[in-house]
Amino acid sequence: MNANERAVPEALYEIRGLTKSYGGRKVLDDLTFDVRRGECLVVLGRSGTGKSVTLRQLNGLEKPDAGEVVFDGTDLARLAERELFPIRRRIAFLFQSGALFDSMNVFDNIAFPLREHAALPADGIAAKVKEKLGLVKLKDVEMKMPSDLSGGMRKRVALARSLTLDPEVVLFDEPTTGLDPVTSASIGKLINAIQKELGVTAVVVTHDIALARRVGDRIAFLADARFRFLGDWEEAEREEDPELAHFLAGREEDADAA
Repeated sequence: MNANERAVPEALYEIRGLTKSYGGRKVLDDLTFDVRRGECLVVLGRSGTGKSVTLRQLNGLEKPDAGEVVFDGTDLARLAERELFPIRRRIAFLFQSGALFDSMNVFDNIAFPLREHAALPADGIAAKVKEKLGLVKLKDVEMKMPSDLSGGMRKRVALARSLTLDPEVVLFDEPTTGLDPVTSASIGKLINAIQKELGVTAVVVTHDIALARRVGDRIAFLADARFRFLGDWEEAEREEDPELAHFLAGREEDADAA
């Protein structure tokens, strides 16, 4: 290898020819890309372009119409629902809403995956809950109900819960939706810190350009059912695609008028 070249991490995901349609409308058209082990790949695009659809393919929540979604050597598209269970323990999914159980306090929300999937005694569960709350910079919230928390705190609790089974991958669906800029920035800082501390691979779907710039090692710009761009930020700045330039500059209206 040339001294000026950097070694590219191996691919944890290998997606080949991914295609998905709804009601006759093709949302994803022959997508082919890798997600590298340990990176944060950010998927950008306008509303309705298929970003969240792409994310749901990565843990088998939806099946493609065609193509392969290979995770660590296993094609998720070929697995039955029951066969996906052990794979999903390795892949955490952070829903846009957080998907906390409203009837459970913070402790029970975070403990839920442990009680379902881990053979831990009560004190082991308590220690794990405390550990994960520490990772997301929360304390003394275990007995609070989700309704007692701010939007940012709910996102942090949902993230803590997603980390309880020590996943290798975390999939983030619009993690800063509904948050003010300061809270959004804190969530981005948290994603960075967790990635470094735990060494997880992350895929983030977002409209938030500031978040994308903070956390993304590479970005994929989804438009017209395909990735119009896939690369790092330096490459994105050199790219001559006007739609990408408009989007990164926050000028979607200009792009619409073009």
